[in-house]
Amino acid sequence: MFNLGSLLHIQTGLFAKGYGEGDVHYLQVRHFNEQGKRIEALYGDLLSNELSQKHLLQEGDVLFAAKGMKNYAVAVDKDWLPAVASTSFFVLRVTNKKLSPNYLMWYLNSPTIQGNLKNKAIGTAMPSISKQALESIEIPIPSLKTQEVIVKLSALRQKELEIKQNIELLRTEIIHHTILKSLHKSHE
Repeated sequence: MFNLGSLLHIQTGLFAKGYGEGDVHYLQVRHFNEQGKRIEALYGDLLSNELSQKHLLQEGDVLFAAKGMKNYAVAVDKDWLPAVASTSFFVLRVTNKKLSPNYLMWYLNSPTIQGNLKNKAIGTAMPSISKQALESIEIPIPSLKTQEVIVKLSALRQKELEIKQNIELLRTEIIHHTILKSLHKSHE
C-alpha cells in the first residue's frame, strides 16, 4: 500500500471569472453529474494568455471534487483541453509511472474510499476534503495490466447498469402508452 501523497502531485484549481468567450475551458462542478460524467457542454471561458501554464490541465490528470456532498474523481479527457479546473477541484497529477490515472479515478470513486473520505470531510453546510486527507489515502498498486483490467471491468459494469436502467424506462413507457391507448379506445 502506498500513500497517495507519494504517488502524485496535488494542486488546487483556479479561481477565475469566465468571460463567456475565450480559448480555454473552465471546468466546474456543474459540468458533471454525481458520478463524475460530463453532462454540460464546454465553451471557451478564459483566455490562455491570461493564465499561468501551471494551471493548464493535461491528459492523464484526475480532477477530484473536494467540496460538496459528492466527492467524485474524473479523468481529464483530451477533448476538454485546453482547460483549467475551478477551485472546487483538486488536480491530481500522477508522478509514479506504476499508477494509472484511470485506476486512480476508479479507486477514489470506490464505495470504500468514498466512505472514508466522508469521514474525513470538514464542515457541515459545504463539507470539503483537505489536501492532507487526500494525500493520506492508502492505495494498492497492482501491475498496470491488472489496473487496466479493473478499469475495463468497472466500465462494463457501469454500462450494464445504464442499459438496465434504459430497459426499465422503456418498459415504463410501453406500459404507460398501452394504458393510454386502451383508455382512448374505451372512450370511443
